[in-house]
Amino acid sequence: MRRRAARFARSTAGALALVACAPAVVPHYDPSASERARLHAEIIAMLANSAANWNRGDLDAFVADYLPGAETTYIGSRGVLRGPEAIRAAYAPRFAPGGVRDSLSFELLDVDPLAPEVLNVIATYILARHVNGRDSVTARGPTSLVMRRVDGRWRIVHDHSS
Repeated sequence: MRRRAARFARSTAGALALVACAPAVVPHYDPSASERARLHAEIIAMLANSAANWNRGDLDAFVADYLPGAETTYIGSRGVLRGPEAIRAAYAPRFAPGGVRDSLSFELLDVDPLAPEVLNVIATYILARHVNGRDSVTARGPTSLVMRRVDGRWRIVHDHSS
């Protein structure tokens, strides 16, 4: 009887140790079609507002779409920038008097909900210059944005634009 009780205690302790070491299971987040449509519409509006801020020369409003803090990153041709202040400094010459800042627009490709308040957004950015009565595309490329809803507002946490 003692041996059986000791064996049970050892096997129970072993099972508990395995459970304690197992990775946490994160349930897959799969919002309804109507929720996905709502999120898609929210991101279209957010990106349109961001482009409007850029196009009217309001750098502060444009950068305000990034979540404050050093954990926010921007990856572009200059490498990795950390924090909205560094992002603002990188864009500032385009907004200075005499700077060249082409018109910005986005084509939204995909909104992938990762969690209730976290999205991965894939889009194409388009920079165009108005010349001789026509728009001429000066730059176009993919952008991948990880966004979090903070205080009811979508904010960019990670931006990788190529």
